[in-house]
Amino acid sequence: MKLGIVGLPNVGKSTLFNAITNAGAESANYPFCTIDPNVGVVAVPDYRLDKLSEMYHPKKTTPAVIEFVDIAGLVKGASRGEGLGNKFLANIRQTDAIVHVVRCFDDENVIHVEGSTDPIRDMDTIDLELILADAEMVDRRIDKAQKAAKGDKKFLHEVEVFSGLKNWLNDGKSARSYLSQVDEDDAALIATSELLSLKPVIYAANLDEDGFSDPEGVAYYRQVAERAASEGAQVIPVCAKLEAEIAQLEPEEKKMFLDDLGVPESGLDRLVKASYTLLGLISYLTSGEDECRAWTITKGTKAPQAAGKIHSDFERGFIRAEVISYDDLMACGSMAAAREKGLIRSEGKEYVVQDGDIILFRFNV
Repeated sequence: MKLGIVGLPNVGKSTLFNAITNAGAESANYPFCTIDPNVGVVAVPDYRLDKLSEMYHPKKTTPAVIEFVDIAGLVKGASRGEGLGNKFLANIRQTDAIVHVVRCFDDENVIHVEGSTDPIRDMDTIDLELILADAEMVDRRIDKAQKAAKGDKKFLHEVEVFSGLKNWLNDGKSARSYLSQVDEDDAALIATSELLSLKPVIYAANLDEDGFSDPEGVAYYRQVAERAASEGAQVIPVCAKLEAEIAQLEPEEKKMFLDDLGVPESGLDRLVKASYTLLGLISYLTSGEDECRAWTITKGTKAPQAAGKIHSDFERGFIRAEVISYDDLMACGSMAAAREKGLIRSEGKEYVVQDGDIILFRFNV
C-alpha cells in the first residue's frame, strides 16, 4: 500500500514525512528503508501482534507496513506543469490514496505561501489542480473512445459516461464524488482511467501543540472536519512538529509523552490505522517460535489467496487453513488449550479470512 502525502509549501508536509521516516518499522525484515529519496516505510500498529510476540517470544516479529511517498511540492498551475507540477502529477498517480496535509495553525515565523492561514482555500487549491489534470485525461479518453466507436459501437457508451464526467469536473467537482451519480458498471469503467481526483483522501489537519491536545477547540480544524464530512472523508488531527519529536522516543517514553498531552495515541498511529480502513484492508496473523507476523490483505479475501501472500506455493497447493480468532486464543491462553476446547477450526477454499484471524496453512505442492 502506497500513500502520497500532498500539501502546499510550508503546511508541514515534509515535517510529517520526516516523522514517518524516523518512526520506520522496527523489525528485522522491515527496518526503515528509503526506497527512493522520498519514500519511507512505517509499521502498522497492531496490539494483537504485540501480544502474540509476548506469548511466543519469536526470533523476529514482523508487522504489516505502509509506504508513504513525499510528493513534490504543489503550487497553483501544477496541472499545467508549473513548479514541479509534472513530477507531482506523475508521483501521485502511482499511489493508492492521498494524505492531504492542511495547515491549521498560525505562526508568523512560518510564512504561508498564500500569506495567511485558510484551510478551505488551501484544500480548494490542491483539489482544483487535481481536477484540472483529470479534465485533460478525460478529454483524451473521450477522443480515444470516439475513434474506437467508428469500428465498434459499444464504445459510444464510454463516450457518454466520460462526457458526463467531464461536465462534472468542469463544475470543479472531483471524479470521486461523481461515482455516486452512476451505476456500478459505469463506476468500474471510470475506475480504469487512473484519475487523480478519484483517489480516496484522508485529511491530516496539522495543528500546533496546544491545538493537537484539543482539536475541536480550533476553528481551523473544525473547518477541515466539516469539509471532510461533506465528502465522506476522514480527518486526522496531527502535530507534525510533535510527531517528529515522538518518533525519536522509545515506546515507553512515547507513551508517557502522549499521556502528558492527554491523547491516547500519536497522530501518525491514527493516520496509519485510518489509511488501512480507507483502503478496505485487514490483517491476519501467523505465529510461532521463528516469527510472529501480520499479513495485509483486502477485506473479503478467501483463504487460498490469503495464503498466496506468504508464498505462491501456499496458494497453488492449498489444502486447508487451521484458524482461530485472536480473541479466542487470548481467552484460552495457548494454542494447546484452544485445541482442547475445539476452537481451532479447519476451513476450506471458500473461507473468507477475517481481521485478526490467526492461521496455519496446510498445503502440498
